[in-house]
Amino acid sequence: MTLPVTLAEIEGAADAIRDNVVETPFPRAVTISEITGADVALKLETFQFTASFKERGALNRLLKIPEAERSLGVVAASAGNHAQGVAYHARRLGIPVTIVMPETTPFSKITRTKTLGADVVLRGGCFADSYAAAVQLSSKSGATFVPAFDDAAIIAGQGTIALEMLDVRPDLDVIVVPIGGGGLISGIAIAAKARKPSIAVIGVQSEAYPSMLVALGRATTIPGGSTVAEGIAVEQSGALTREIVSALVDDVLTVTDSAIEQAMGLYLEIEKVVVEGAGAASLAALLEHESVFRRRRCGLVVSGANVDLRVLSSVIMRSLARSGRIVRLRIEIADQPGVLARITAVIGEERGNIIDVTHRRDLPGVALRDAMLEVSVEIRDRSHAEVIVAALRAAGYTVEVA
Repeated sequence: MTLPVTLAEIEGAADAIRDNVVETPFPRAVTISEITGADVALKLETFQFTASFKERGALNRLLKIPEAERSLGVVAASAGNHAQGVAYHARRLGIPVTIVMPETTPFSKITRTKTLGADVVLRGGCFADSYAAAVQLSSKSGATFVPAFDDAAIIAGQGTIALEMLDVRPDLDVIVVPIGGGGLISGIAIAAKARKPSIAVIGVQSEAYPSMLVALGRATTIPGGSTVAEGIAVEQSGALTREIVSALVDDVLTVTDSAIEQAMGLYLEIEKVVVEGAGAASLAALLEHESVFRRRRCGLVVSGANVDLRVLSSVIMRSLARSGRIVRLRIEIADQPGVLARITAVIGEERGNIIDVTHRRDLPGVALRDAMLEVSVEIRDRSHAEVIVAALRAAGYTVEVA
C-alpha cells in the first residue's frame, strides 16, 4: 500500500531540522537492562530544548510554510509539549504564533508557552473545544494551522528519531514508542521499517486511553479519567496515523499508571533523568510485559520530561513506598503528654527517619481517651521496617503497617 509519508520525506526532514534540534543521546541502560531482562537503550528526547520530541515535527511543519504566508502567523491547539515546540521554533523563524489552550490548563504551562513567544488564548474546558477554536481562528485570520500529530510533515519530523536510533544501534530488534495521537510512532515505524524491515515497532498506551486500539477495532471503549501520562491521554487518534499504525506497527500494548509511576522512579533513581508519565510509558511496557521483550535488543523512546513538580514529588514518595523504603505505621496510643516523644525515640534508636506524623483523636473506633498516630518512616528496606515494628511492639504499643 502507499503510505502518506515516505522514507525520503523523513530523510529530507532530518536534513531540514538538523541544525536546530538536538541529536539526542541514545545510551545503553545497563541497570535497567538487568532489571527488565532486555538489552535496553534509551533515546532521550528529554534533552531537546523544550524537553520533548515534539520540536522535530513542529519545526519541519513550520519550514514548509511559504515565506509569503509566514507573516500571517500560525495557530496550534495544545496544553503541553506541542505548544512549546511550535512556540519555540516559530519565534526563532520570526513567525507570529497563537496557541489555543483549554481554560483548565495549569498556569505553569500557560506561562512557559508565553515565555517561548506565543500569544495564548484560553478556550473551552477540554482539548476538543480548544482544537475547534484553533481551527476557527486559523480560518478567520489566514494563519496556518499546525496540528499536533495528524499531518504528513509532523509525522516526517518525528520519524527522524528512528534514523538516529538505527545509525547508533543498527542491531536493534525492537523500538518501543508511546502513543497518544500516533504521530510519533507513525514516523518511527515508516523510517525504521524502511531502513530495517525485520525490526519490530511496538506502541504503548495508557490503559485509561487506548485510543489507537479503539481506532484499530481492538478495544471498544476509552475509560478516561485521570492518568499520570497526560501527554498520551488522547481520546481519538488521527486518520493518517491510524492508517500507518495499522500497516506497520507490530503491536500496541497498554500499561497501568502504577507501572508508569514505577518507570518514572527508575529513570530518576538509576539514570538520573526526569521523565514525564508519557515518556516513561515505553519502560512501563517492559516492566508489565516482560516476556514480550526479554533477551531482545530494545530501543525505548523517552519522549519528554515536562512533568509538574507536585506530580513528580508524589511519584517519588510512592516509588519509595513501593520499593520498601518508606513505611507508614498506625500506632494506637494513650492521649497523654510524652507518648509521642517516647515513640519517636524508639524509632530513632532503630535508625528510622520520621518524615511525617499525623495525630488523630477523632477517628471512629478509637477510644475516647486514646488517639491514633500515623507515622511515615524512611527505612533501608522491608526487613528494617520489621525491626522497627518489633521494637515498638516490645515497648507496648499496638502497631499496624498501613
